Amino acid sequence: MISVRRSGDRFRGGDEAAGIESRHSFSFGTFYDPDNLRFGPVLACNEERLEPGAGFDEHPHSHTEIVTWVVEGELTHRDSTGRATVVRAGDVQHLSAAGGVRHVERNDGDVPLTFLQMWLAPLEPGGEPSYTTVPGIADSTPYALPEAGAMLHVRRLAEGERTAVPDAPRVYVHVVGGNVRIGDAELTPGGSARITGEVGLELVGGAGAAEVLVWELPD
Repeated sequence: MISVRRSGDRFRGGDEAAGIESRHSFSFGTFYDPDNLRFGPVLACNEERLEPGAGFDEHPHSHTEIVTWVVEGELTHRDSTGRATVVRAGDVQHLSAAGGVRHVERNDGDVPLTFLQMWLAPLEPGGEPSYTTVPGIADSTPYALPEAGAMLHVRRLAEGERTAVPDAPRVYVHVVGGNVRIGDAELTPGGSARITGEVGLELVGGAGAAEVLVWELPD
């Protein structure tokens, strides 16, 4: 089964006055849809756009695996474990909140920042928080998230180029940029597909270069 969600179907959040624009693909914050709470371990997929100087002040997380993909600009991250980093376009950031952590996310640059942030439920709660960044992850290098039993694949496709969709119990596909086709469905930036029990699927690049995040998920 393939369930397609269009970019325009996402819930618009954020705080325009504070320079924050958000698009939520799942129930999040004040947006509640009982039929759109999660997909397997995926709890959230938020597109955040921050103007220069904007950001999220210190706030807590627990029992959540938080994976961030910067699309453009630079994300400044600081957390209660003492880490302070700058995450750039093409970098993967992973914050395992475990038993509890607090962090700050800001655009301290002078150009707008866009990033995707995905939350996944861990297989086991608790533990000590941890933090990892992978700079400039390559297209052929998946990022394993064993805490959630998941694997992230980054796919960059030229027009007409094909790539296999993992034959996993569940797969979540999110289009970052460009256009792709999966089965009979065309997806544009911000669009997504939730795939259950399918094998032999392919992503096909549309006009222009496409960038797609693909989560290989457990049952």
